Amino acid sequence: MGVWYKTVKCLNICPLFLPGATYHVYNHANGSDNIFREEDNCRFFEERYKKHMGEVVDTLAYCWMKNHFHLMVRVKDADYFRSCYSKTSKVSKNLRGLDDEEAFNSKVSKIISQHFSNLFNSYTKAFNKKYDRIGSLFAPNIKRKPIASNSYFTSCIIYIHQNPVLHGFVDDLFHWKRSSYLGIVEENDPLVRIDEVLDWFGGKDQFVETHKIYRSIRSEFE
Repeated sequence: MGVWYKTVKCLNICPLFLPGATYHVYNHANGSDNIFREEDNCRFFEERYKKHMGEVVDTLAYCWMKNHFHLMVRVKDADYFRSCYSKTSKVSKNLRGLDDEEAFNSKVSKIISQHFSNLFNSYTKAFNKKYDRIGSLFAPNIKRKPIASNSYFTSCIIYIHQNPVLHGFVDDLFHWKRSSYLGIVEENDPLVRIDEVLDWFGGKDQFVETHKIYRSIRSEFE
């Protein structure tokens, strides 16, 4: 397994979304409501996610549960933010002239947070209209933990995929359609960097076997 995450300092508070760094990102419903009531909700959320987040992060794993979700994402690197946007890009305009690394990183983090906010607002607006509800759907202040070791990188992907099993919704990962696990195994998930994930585990067979071996990793993530 190679190292292709950027090591960042772990903090007890919500850390910055640093360019090139990888994070376990998660959030839950506001109150007792569910974020996903039916399969169409998941499909619509994925469409919104691709639109709002695809420009600024690479996705390595995800799982949509009824009242919460988990993601593992890598923020695009600094060169991407500085040079890969067009001159008319709103992000590019926001980053011009920021030569100080601390200021640059802070601005990138705000951009990532804003993209997540746009995702949640877009989804909530459609969700509220469909189910005739009002008010916020997601809890404020999306949570994230930086991935700072090889073992945590591996365990995080597995934990995300095993979430439905850990919560007792299914007995086997193959029975949960709302995660990236099946899409990675079948190599047909448009949201995920499938080749990179499989390479990390040493191939598809090892990816499947490692998910079977890791059964007691819950406490590390809660």
